Formats: sequence, structure tokens, C-alpha cells
Amino acid sequence: MAEASKRKTIAVEQIGSPIRRPSIQRATLIGLGLNKMHKRRTLIDSPQVRGMVAKVSHLVRIVDDEAAK
Repeated sequence: MAEASKRKTIAVEQIGSPIRRPSIQRATLIGLGLNKMHKRRTLIDSPQVRGMVAKVSHLVRIVDDEAAK
């Protein structure tokens, strides 16, 4: 568990609605743990998460991690 606390994290906030979007984009938001407008999640910064964020970059934004705490 000590290793997990040393990992870098990113905070992601949903700023767009998944209404009238392809189902893959809806599924990506759910995979990120986002399902409502302005909801924030702190996630481990990994290539997989970065790829998911890039796929729905028009629906989410990366917020300052310090501001999320």
C-alpha cells in the first residue's frame, strides 16, 4: 500500500453531458467513474487513464490536484 500512496494522481472533472454521444464515450466516462456533470474523481496517473481522458477530452477536464483536496 505504501507504493500506491507514492504514485502520481490526476483529478478529472466532467464538464460535458454524454447525451447524444456514442456509446463508447459513455462507457469511457463510466470507466473513469464519472456519471454526472461537475463530478470529480482523483485517479492514478497511468497511460491507460490518460488514454481514456484523451478519448473524451471534450467532455472532461483535468483540474489542479491541490484544488480538488
